[in-house]
Amino acid sequence: MPTLTITGKTTVYGILAHPIDHVRAPTVFNPQFETHGIDAVMVPFHVHPDDLPAAVAGMKANRSLRGLCVTVPHKVAIAEMCDELGAGAKRVGAANAVLFDADRRMIGDNFDGQGYVAGVKAGGFDFTGKDVLQLGAGGAGMAIAFAVAEAGAASLSIANRTVAKADELASRVHKLFPGCAVRGLPADADPAGYDLVINTTSLGLHDGDPLPVDIARLDAATVVSEIIMIPEETALLKAAKAGGHAVHYGRPMLDEQIKLIAAFIGCPIPA
Repeated sequence: MPTLTITGKTTVYGILAHPIDHVRAPTVFNPQFETHGIDAVMVPFHVHPDDLPAAVAGMKANRSLRGLCVTVPHKVAIAEMCDELGAGAKRVGAANAVLFDADRRMIGDNFDGQGYVAGVKAGGFDFTGKDVLQLGAGGAGMAIAFAVAEAGAASLSIANRTVAKADELASRVHKLFPGCAVRGLPADADPAGYDLVINTTSLGLHDGDPLPVDIARLDAATVVSEIIMIPEETALLKAAKAGGHAVHYGRPMLDEQIKLIAAFIGCPIPA
């Protein structure tokens, strides 16, 4: 079995998380580096939140380290430590990728939203002029809301248990993309009348979770979309397929994010 050859010239990338066991970035990036002859390696960095400032200081001093993928619970804290933020990170106050430039400045950005939209587009769905219902207003859902509006949706309704949080996100999205009608709704809002329903909540991660939306109330042509990757086929997607709806899985969001993050941190992966 081929293995990476690491020398003093190898560029190092890291995936920053706590806990670390679940991360998949090394198993995704390293085979790509091997396949395409890229002299780089992606390694896990297990850092407790209390140790993040010390870890960042060490990483800035390590000139072999070119960039990071960042996941829970560090996305917000790492954004606050960056010297510069891209548009995606500024919108949501969190970064999931960091580039160290030649002066060891940290440049962060967030590709959750762009990755989701790119994945859905790759599956054949065009957001232009569509009416979208998003379930959930936190975490990746914040980035997805901005990206959906930016992609040309006619309207975006954000349904959330805490309506004030949905309203606040809706106001921010509409301010940036006034061509999209954006509103906050309660979590049990009527899901009829939409072209696409996106589940950005955690409902579906565990067996026995209730469905985040009543499939029977959806229009026949409504597409149902997940961002959960494991399990691949959540209870929501199973129910949607049984009801005759087209579905979109969570994995394409990761696949597209990998391409975007790789290009951002300086190791573009050939198509």
